[in-house]
Amino acid sequence: MKTIKKISFQDIVSIPQLIKDFLNHNIEGFEENTFSLPHFEKKIPEKQNSFTSEQREILVAVLQRQLSGLTLSPKQKQNLEDLKLTNTFTITTGHQLNLFSGPVFFVYKILQTIKTCSYLKDHFPEFNFVPVYWMASEDHDFAEINHFKTENNYYEINEKSGGAVGRIPLSDTFFISEFEKEFKDFVFGTELILMLKEAYKAGNTLTQAIQMLVSRLFSEFGLLILDGDSTELKAQMKETFKDELLNFSLYKESKGKIDFLTEKYGKVQVNPREINLFYLTETRDRIDFNGNQYVIVDKNRTFTKEGILEKLESNPEKFSPNALMRPVYQETILPNLAYIGGNAEIMYWLELKDYFKKNNLPFPLLIPRNSMLFLNQKTLGKIENLQLKIEDFFQNFTVITNNKILDNNEILRLLEEKELQLAHQFAELKTVAETTEKSFGNMIKAEEVRQMKSFKRMKKRLLHAEKIKQKEMLERLENLFLDVHPSKNWQERVYNFSVFFADHGNAWLETCLEEMQIDESKLIILAI
Repeated sequence: MKTIKKISFQDIVSIPQLIKDFLNHNIEGFEENTFSLPHFEKKIPEKQNSFTSEQREILVAVLQRQLSGLTLSPKQKQNLEDLKLTNTFTITTGHQLNLFSGPVFFVYKILQTIKTCSYLKDHFPEFNFVPVYWMASEDHDFAEINHFKTENNYYEINEKSGGAVGRIPLSDTFFISEFEKEFKDFVFGTELILMLKEAYKAGNTLTQAIQMLVSRLFSEFGLLILDGDSTELKAQMKETFKDELLNFSLYKESKGKIDFLTEKYGKVQVNPREINLFYLTETRDRIDFNGNQYVIVDKNRTFTKEGILEKLESNPEKFSPNALMRPVYQETILPNLAYIGGNAEIMYWLELKDYFKKNNLPFPLLIPRNSMLFLNQKTLGKIENLQLKIEDFFQNFTVITNNKILDNNEILRLLEEKELQLAHQFAELKTVAETTEKSFGNMIKAEEVRQMKSFKRMKKRLLHAEKIKQKEMLERLENLFLDVHPSKNWQERVYNFSVFFADHGNAWLETCLEEMQIDESKLIILAI
């Protein structure tokens, strides 16, 4: 395995302009929230002064209890001990509890978090940096997480859903036997199968399954796994949740940033509600306020103001943050310096800066995660034979295809030559027409538009004709695009990590870690 190309996010058409501007420090107010050693240097004392020893004790106690069922590596144990110290900080990533980790970018974002901690330790040796994976265990959209895909198969489970997905116990384990059939003959297939069987045995909750899987993959790197579905952790959010219920503060405080981002970029990633909390029982239901009472949406249940505040005081675990409140929760209970996330995540974090300020909560550095793409030599050979570059597959590929179909086309060359001649002729005519009555000049302009449109139509028809004539070439290009973009999507958003682990085992993880970019957001393309 070797890296053949690293493409900057700035050079990829599909990367949102907001992300590009953020990385280029072109968004006012966020210049110091990007990756740089000076920014980390400034963030360390800011977080150190805002995170108490009591909070550290609570965090360590919760983590020790949550991880008690796992065999921790020496590095994980050391990181737990270090978290008690005031010179220890976390770098965090988060993700849903997708079945068997879901798409492979799950692995990439965790590895980037781990490598960032090592990088910071090298540059700030007097401090400790602990990688944390935050489990989105309270999400309730089971359909988003109940499946994963390999090159040849689609795997899915069916369980009773509607509440926090992390609490769902597994009973549907048929997919394991099907997975075993696909991978039993691979070099590291047995290891994958054992991983799957251990994590997803009947009776385990999805939280337990992901804890086991993630620890098996990343324990030697010292990664700690945190579940926010915790009474002790949520107790630290009582005042924030109370303010949210009474004053709709997140909605109000984020309005300025949302208006700014909407005006500049057209829309925001997530729009806040007046109350950005759910009520968590056997189901997870949105909390609304109708002017008189607090309503648990879709449930025949209401609370008075006094009643809901009493419930928050006695049972904070029943209140669950939504996507926009979750970052506030995370940054309250962790000594965190930076969050590593996908582009969509980073975009909704940007909405929250004023709300963080209102809560006197340090806003972290935001790091758009790197992307990775593994291509075999056969695919790379096809790209080379067609005289294409790998970068072409991350531009407008329709334009690339059309140019390839019409490459060195004599008819197109002639059309463009005559079109240019016609443009020169009309330029001369318009110059002369200016010497006579205005209506004649207008007629010349109208005729120019009509005839130039004819050339556009001819070129369009020529392309259509050449696509029919060069059907084989068109199919080769389309199939090659699908080799690079399975299901017409980025590879990392389609295939599960098992596709790569099956042949290479932990060596694949080590390669990903070694090649991972830290100080810039890039697409890293490797030959496998």
